[in-house]
Amino acid sequence: MIDEFELMPQEEPFDPFAVMLFKALQVLAFLFFIALLAIAPEAKDGKIDSKAEFLVTMAWPDQHPDDFDMFVQDPLGNMVWYRRREAGFMLLDRDDRGGANDFILVNGRKILSPIRQETVSIRGIVAGEYTVNVYHFIAMGREPVPVSVKVEKLNPTVQVVHYAKMMMESAGTERTAVRFSIDESGGIVDVNHQEKSLLQTLRNRLSKSG
Repeated sequence: MIDEFELMPQEEPFDPFAVMLFKALQVLAFLFFIALLAIAPEAKDGKIDSKAEFLVTMAWPDQHPDDFDMFVQDPLGNMVWYRRREAGFMLLDRDDRGGANDFILVNGRKILSPIRQETVSIRGIVAGEYTVNVYHFIAMGREPVPVSVKVEKLNPTVQVVHYAKMMMESAGTERTAVRFSIDESGGIVDVNHQEKSLLQTLRNRLSKSG
């Protein structure tokens, strides 16, 4: 009577053909896996695959409340800054406003980040001179603040074009960190530190457009 309600397991007839087919499929799956391992590309240790040609990094002391801005101008006159983060081949990743916006959201909670840094990537080659300026936008104290600027050429290998620190003493101060020139192949042909106001360049553009 119990069997009538299908509550007891039924013994299924043994099928040797089905067993052989299953074993053959297992062997084929194993051989396919081995083939994938054989054709997988070999990993190259230490190689950085980057779309950028140059990387410009500005940094100041961790957890510092002051706000610094980086301005970068290319040979064609394009300029990236906090109000225009993309121009030509250049891209400003974010506007770091010191203690005002340095946090990330983790599970709905704001976690403060101590890092003070802005980066601009240059993703193409335009021959001529590039200018990198630092602007001290907001000062929360009276002490000078060390700000470092580094320019790296990324291809075919990483090469530091410029690295130096400058002391920014008060809000409203603009200084040229570096001016570097490249040729049509991306090679460095000149590096200098002659002052050039990019803020004044922006003011002149606004006055002409107005």
